[in-house]
Amino acid sequence: MALPNDPLLLMSVVNTKLRDFYPSLEALCDDLNENRAALEAKLASVGYVYDEGRNQFVRK
Repeated sequence: MALPNDPLLLMSVVNTKLRDFYPSLEALCDDLNENRAALEAKLASVGYVYDEGRNQFVRK
């Protein structure tokens, strides 16, 4: 499944996948062949950053 392009929908899908299937953002990116830096930049553009301790994207 390709990840959505809309940043807010992307954040929702990624956070759901992180919660349900992946122990880290690195694991998600490796499994889905996604560029971590590009994913983080896209979500940062709408005010979200990855919180490693919570394993989810949160508001800045």
